[in-house]
Amino acid sequence: MTKELFIQAILKFTLGVILVGLLIFGSAGTIAFWNGRLFMGILFIPMLIAGIILMVKNPTLLKKRLNAKETQREQSMVVKLGALMFAVGFIVAGLNFRFKWRILPASVSIISAIAFLLAYLLYAEALRENAYLSRTVEIQENQKTIDTGLYGIVRHPMYSATILLFLSTPLVLGSLLSFAIFLIYPFLIAKRIKNEETLLENELEGYREYQKKVKYKLIPFVW
Repeated sequence: MTKELFIQAILKFTLGVILVGLLIFGSAGTIAFWNGRLFMGILFIPMLIAGIILMVKNPTLLKKRLNAKETQREQSMVVKLGALMFAVGFIVAGLNFRFKWRILPASVSIISAIAFLLAYLLYAEALRENAYLSRTVEIQENQKTIDTGLYGIVRHPMYSATILLFLSTPLVLGSLLSFAIFLIYPFLIAKRIKNEETLLENELEGYREYQKKVKYKLIPFVW
């Protein structure tokens, strides 16, 4: 671990907390938005713990995860559309609370928070199994095809986890309107996977054989 990596990680984490907090509580007009406080807790506390673990045990992977700049035009567009979706979804959830449009029962938010945390565990397991998981679509030096654990069930378990994470998010925030916006996310991921698999097929040794072995991309027996 280097001083530069530590500073970069702390800055990104702090900026994330500030930005998400401003979007949610700013649009809600109050920090009394309990769904917002719940979401901030289940999002950033595990993120902080995971960041500390990576910083100590696998700083190389942490560095990859902090690098979110896509060089491919198609993937860059997917990332930008995803960022716009999150911003609009968070703002709509806050406005939903402020104007009491259609607030979901507390039980739905709590169950969704549990689903969110379970998805976080799946995400962490995917990271543990695959040390090549950067946030950008690229082939890394000495990269190998991983075909065990979660990768023996679906080819992109990290994306499967993020779909559960982000479809749970608006329900934790208590907003059906926000949920409708977040339904865009699976389509963005499908687009990202299509482009990513083309790259992997052409440049990663053993990936075509892996595709024959593990047929499902995201959801077992579905797709």
